[in-house]
Formats: sequence, C-alpha cells, structure tokens
Amino acid sequence: MKHRYLGNSGLAVSRVCLGTMTFGNKSWGCDEATSQALLDAYIDSGGNFIDTADLYSDTESEKILGNILKGKNRDDLVIASKCWFPMNESPNARGLSRKHIIEACEASLTRMNLDYMDLYQIHGPDPYTPIEETMSALDDLVRSGKIRYIGCSNLYAWQIVKANATADKQGGAPFISGQYLYNLIRRDIETEIIPACVDQGMGVLCWSPLASGLLTGKYQGVDIPEPGLRFKEMGHILNDRFIWKEALELVDMVCQIGDELGKNPVTVALSWILKDQAITSVLAGSRSVEQLQPSLEAGEWDLPDEHAQKLTEKLPHEHGYPCDWMKVCLLSNFTKTERVPNRVQRFPPLA
Repeated sequence: MKHRYLGNSGLAVSRVCLGTMTFGNKSWGCDEATSQALLDAYIDSGGNFIDTADLYSDTESEKILGNILKGKNRDDLVIASKCWFPMNESPNARGLSRKHIIEACEASLTRMNLDYMDLYQIHGPDPYTPIEETMSALDDLVRSGKIRYIGCSNLYAWQIVKANATADKQGGAPFISGQYLYNLIRRDIETEIIPACVDQGMGVLCWSPLASGLLTGKYQGVDIPEPGLRFKEMGHILNDRFIWKEALELVDMVCQIGDELGKNPVTVALSWILKDQAITSVLAGSRSVEQLQPSLEAGEWDLPDEHAQKLTEKLPHEHGYPCDWMKVCLLSNFTKTERVPNRVQRFPPLA
C-alpha cells in the first residue's frame, strides 16, 4: 500500500482509507465479526488510515471499531472521526459549538476506547456558531492531546479559507484535510473545493468514490438500476445524485477498461481519482473482505495515463462561470513567459 502526506502536515496515510460506515449497519452493512475481518485484511495490506463518525450506525460504528482495535498496534494507525450531526433531541447535542465539539470528542474517544484521535473532523458547517468558537474549541482539543490534527467535511471553499484564517489569527491549529464527495460521476469539487484545499495546504479525502456502488459495474447493462439494499434505503438521495444516462455509459467504459487491463472496475475507478496528487486518500467501505480486495489493490496500482484521460473526457464536468471566462481571457493574457512559475495557483482545467 502506497502512502501520501496529508496536506502540508507530516502525517502519512494510506492512499486507501478504510471507511467504516458499514460497521454495524443492519440494512446494508456488516456485523462485528465481519468488521474484524475487514480491519485485519486492511492492515495486512499495509493500510494505516481508518475513518469513522459518531453518526455512523447511530454510534455503533465507533463502538465496533473500539472493540476490534484491541490487540492492534495503536501507534501504527491513523484513526479519524467526525462530529456535527445530532446525537439526541437536545438543541446542544449537534453543530459546532464549543459545548458539543468537546462533548462529542470525549464521547467518541470513550466509544473507541482511545486516549486520542489522530484526525478529528467537523462533518459540516454550522451557520449559527461563530467560526472563532469552533476553531478555538478544536484547538483546545489539540492542545489537550485528545486529538492530533483537525479536518473538515462538506464545507464551501470560502468557509475553508475563513476557518483557516481564523485559526491563524488565533494562533491555533488549521485544517489539514477536507473530506468530500468525489468520483468519476460527481466531480463538483474540481471547481472550487480542490483548488481551495491546495491553496490552504490541505489534503483531500474522498467519500463515496464508487458512487454508492454504481461504479462497481454491478448495475451494468440496465437503463436504470433496480435499487439494491442501499438504494432502497437512500434512493431519494442516491438516484438523483448518481443515476442518469450518461453516468451509466461512463460505468460501461470503466468496466471495458477494467476488462482491457485485467482489473476490477473498482480498482480502475479508485485509481482514476488517485491520479490527482491533490487527493490524499479514497474512503473504501465494504460488506465483506472479498468486496474490499479490489479497493485495496488501488492503493498500490496506478491507472495508465491514456485510460485516465479517456475516463476524464467521457463525462466532462462543466465548471461554468468564471471558468469559461478564464478560458477566453486568462490563457491568452498570462502565458507570455518561458515557463510557469512554481507559485502558480490551481484552477479548474482551462485548456
């Protein structure tokens, strides 16, 4: 398993992160025994990065993870969790207030039987809590030794920059990572989020890198997939998010390239994401060890450039304004020197 540094930090993590949303999920997940087998297979492959959240399976994911970590070398692992979602009906048991962040962190540590977490992430933005309060509370947890680094998930690009500017003003810890929806079908973050993370020295972690299973190829050959267990439970979200004619045609190409290269479509889809060095790791969740194996292979194998380019061009992402303006004006006015300076900022593809 290859590793990458998480943003500008000194923390090295596996290119494939073990996602634990399936742990304890009774509808489309797995029980504790299978979770143990998944963790063992992942560590045996050389993986060191494990991601969970208090929300997952109504805290069962963290509890199971705490049980199956027993006997493992804690110092060899990078363990991440998140807070933000409501934990009960109390108005303070949610969001990013100092009260909730600290209480949620301590509760997660207790459930996982840990003294500290390596990465603690806010799971979304809180429009009602001042960002100064949030960043100060997270920094207090860093200084107390309960967490080592902080990250974010599902924030707008401007919120990332504002949060890190606030941390800098306060002399506190900045975000080192952003966890976002990203796959061959949904490439929204290429426009603003990835450039913001690069600018801020943050690594990008990708959730749903297989489009909730669509990119595995298991629905290949049908116009609209008959929902499986996960699509039955979350179809009102997933159908609009991932399923349309051109997306299904892209899945066919992923499978064709897999056949040509002798690789599972899962390995191809994840390797396409990892071609971008701004991406630190992809989250791979599964219900069985057999299902996990092609994801683990993506942690070591690199998709050839020509195949990556074909996939990129198959379902191009429209960046809109101001990218279309820059295609006309920036390239014609700012390419007059013999080489591009090292300080160049990242933009969406302009050529």
